[in-house]
Amino acid sequence: MKIQNKKFIYLISPNKIKNKSFFFNLNLVLKSKKVSFFQLRLKNENIRNKITIAKKIYKICKKNNVKFIINDDPNLALKVNADGCHLGQKDMNITKARKILQNKVVGITCHNSIKLSRIAESNGATYIALGAFFNSSTKKVKYKADLKTLKKIKKSIKLPIVAIGGINEKNYRNLLLNKADFLAISSYIWNNKKLKPHQAIEKIK
Repeated sequence: MKIQNKKFIYLISPNKIKNKSFFFNLNLVLKSKKVSFFQLRLKNENIRNKITIAKKIYKICKKNNVKFIINDDPNLALKVNADGCHLGQKDMNITKARKILQNKVVGITCHNSIKLSRIAESNGATYIALGAFFNSSTKKVKYKADLKTLKKIKKSIKLPIVAIGGINEKNYRNLLLNKADFLAISSYIWNNKKLKPHQAIEKIK
């Protein structure tokens, strides 16, 4: 199978960034030229540390021509000059986020719902995220999506779709064959027991 979009990976950070080796590994992973977006998702970190970490990541993303996205926090995205933010359904609403970020990227999680996907599109989202397609070790799976859902929503809206949830080197191809535009990947890269991050991403072709 020939993949049209060579940069189909939407990479999400690990839940904690503890040491400098992360930045070295991130640079190696982004050098693969397979990543379109990198999302910083640190739920339990104080704002000062988030800003410090974000500034370092911003430089690495810029160098590798990858869009840098901040999870949950449009104000932080603006402060560190990120390319945009990603919102969950319980985060700030998209209209408010748009006022803060103007023309920057605003993505929104729509779980497995055509209704939420249409609302996101009409409210000016840049992309939507659907899932979880598989069980995930990053977060507890509350909403399940499948290929039928993906096809239905693909027909209903014109926005790019990011598939999320437990995606790895064994299960990713079917999602691309069924027209997911991007695949959100996290644990497979950062918590892989057999492969280093840059080796893990090489398996996804």
